[in-house]
Amino acid sequence: MPDPKAPPAPTQLPTHEWLMGYPMTTATVRLARRHVRRRLTTWQWGGDIDDTVLVVSELLANAVRHGRVAGHHVWLRLAVGEGLVVDVSDPVSAFPGFERRADAADAGDESGRGLVVVRRLVEEFEWFPHADVGKTVRVRLGGGVLRPGAGAASPGHREELRVNR
Repeated sequence: MPDPKAPPAPTQLPTHEWLMGYPMTTATVRLARRHVRRRLTTWQWGGDIDDTVLVVSELLANAVRHGRVAGHHVWLRLAVGEGLVVDVSDPVSAFPGFERRADAADAGDESGRGLVVVRRLVEEFEWFPHADVGKTVRVRLGGGVLRPGAGAASPGHREELRVNR
């Protein structure tokens, strides 16, 4: 589960917030894309939902590929306030080469372009380790005001996807 004391603290409380734990499988990415699209549409978020779904997809794919630890989940958090904050948390504390991977990919690379795409679509992109175990990769997308008539603020919503094996 993500560290509730994760920096930096927002200057405004989110009007909508959602947290979901997923198993560390490749099917998680596809399922999370549907969840994010549905959640942002329900909230009537005014930003680019297609770009947001792409960002979430890339971040979750990286977490599943590089942060997989038996018995742990990957956590996805969406929070609408000053734009949209997307947090993806996994149980591996390190993120070697973050700056290099997020800034450029070599032309001959067969993979590794996802973070470059993410960097171009978001306003802020950072990561931080948790005090105990794991890390959170956080991005912020602008333009995320709710459309007029979107309704009152909703309380935070937390879910955990359980898969029977």
